[in-house]
Amino acid sequence: MSTSSRLSALVWARPSSPVIIAFGHCPIDWAMPVPDKRSVLLESHEEGVTSITVTGEWEGTRLVRQPLARTILRLGLPAVASTLLMTLFFTVDMLWIGRFLGPVALAATTASVFWIWLIISIAELVSIGLTSLAARRHGERNPAEAARVVGEAMVYSIVLGCAVALFGTLMLDHLFSAMNVEPAITALGRRYLGAYLLGAPLFFGFFAVDAGFRASGDTRTPLAILSVSIALSMILDPILILGLGPAPKLGIEGAAIATAITRTLAFALGVVVLHKRKMVSFGRVRAATIGAITRVGLPTAMTGVMFSLIYIVLTRSIAPFGTEALAALGIGHRVESWLYTISLGFGAAVAAIVGQNLGAGEVRRAENSGWITVGYVMVPAVILSVLELAVAQDFAAVFTSDPMTQAMGAEYLRISALSNMFLGAEIVLEAALGGAGTTLPPMLTSTSLTAVRVPLAIWAAAQFGLVGVWWVIVLTAAARGIAMALIWKSGLWKRNAAFV
Repeated sequence: MSTSSRLSALVWARPSSPVIIAFGHCPIDWAMPVPDKRSVLLESHEEGVTSITVTGEWEGTRLVRQPLARTILRLGLPAVASTLLMTLFFTVDMLWIGRFLGPVALAATTASVFWIWLIISIAELVSIGLTSLAARRHGERNPAEAARVVGEAMVYSIVLGCAVALFGTLMLDHLFSAMNVEPAITALGRRYLGAYLLGAPLFFGFFAVDAGFRASGDTRTPLAILSVSIALSMILDPILILGLGPAPKLGIEGAAIATAITRTLAFALGVVVLHKRKMVSFGRVRAATIGAITRVGLPTAMTGVMFSLIYIVLTRSIAPFGTEALAALGIGHRVESWLYTISLGFGAAVAAIVGQNLGAGEVRRAENSGWITVGYVMVPAVILSVLELAVAQDFAAVFTSDPMTQAMGAEYLRISALSNMFLGAEIVLEAALGGAGTTLPPMLTSTSLTAVRVPLAIWAAAQFGLVGVWWVIVLTAAARGIAMALIWKSGLWKRNAAFV
């Protein structure tokens, strides 16, 4: 190796495995066993060899060395598949409820979902913070510390889930009265949400498990775990809802119980796999770790919490238009969720890529990853927009046979088609900012734009009826996407990167 070429050599090895030396992108195998998994750094200031690192983190190095567009796809597609599987389950869930239990049950599920969004947002406090911290440690070639952070985050998430489950159960009666929905909707909603809360602690734990895999650059294992989980969910769903075979007929409550059972199994399986791969370790939970996770994750969690609370208030503007209007909103969200979850999958990938590249000092590469990922999500966004404009009525008819609900749902879908491009950019760039540890500016911006919906919806409902409320939701969603793009373009997150 000549001194003028300044080629850097990275060595990756596992115990008793061949050493792989890569110059640039050309790996050369040497059959030389390495006794342990310690990181070894060698430097030669005379011969121009910058560093040699021995580590088990081949995956992490791929995130900071291989071509960026290909890396995003390799990481993003399994993550997208995972989120699409979850959406498939919830879509089938809504289909069973809407088709077999009727519009009132569908409206009750929609009302419950706003509170479930809030619960998920709190769970994301740990998920976002853990992804940023653990990805940074992987980028620094410190897998042992990453594993310890995952263990601490897992304990934190379960404790947080227990607190949410207890508080939610005690406040169940007040949650639906806050939305001013009909008594029949409240009665069914209490059953659905109450059953869902039973599984909250381990549901929170699964968020930490999922983040632990993704932070290391592994999106395939969560996909495999979710595939098993959702396959079981889709079997349990009709059995518990309709009371097939020896199972009791639980109705709307059965759908939530099926979700709780399968997420618990997914959590247990994920912990076993993480432990086997030495990607999680348990010990004393350090206050500094919990503080760092909370500092990074809290703003994003509060964004989701405020979004849910604002939607709950917004429901009061929709409720006077009848049960069909609330059910139509649920249909619209279920169709939109396909694009949302595709964007969420790519967002999970870009968060890990941004975190690891910042840990490795590759700031420009981290920045480019955000824009490239936005480009990827534009493809499904355009496709969904065309379909919503062309076959909105057919989409609505999948979930309900009620003509009024179909008409209202189709109207919402045609209007929302205009905001799809902005939705993808919002989700991806918010995740990228989370990977960089910058979560406060997105939180303040997104929350402010979402809060504006309440007074605007009240005004629009009085002036234009239900269609005015639909336009308020769509235009503020577009504004959030534009705002995230401006924040990412500003480079503010680069100044905060050193503090994670």
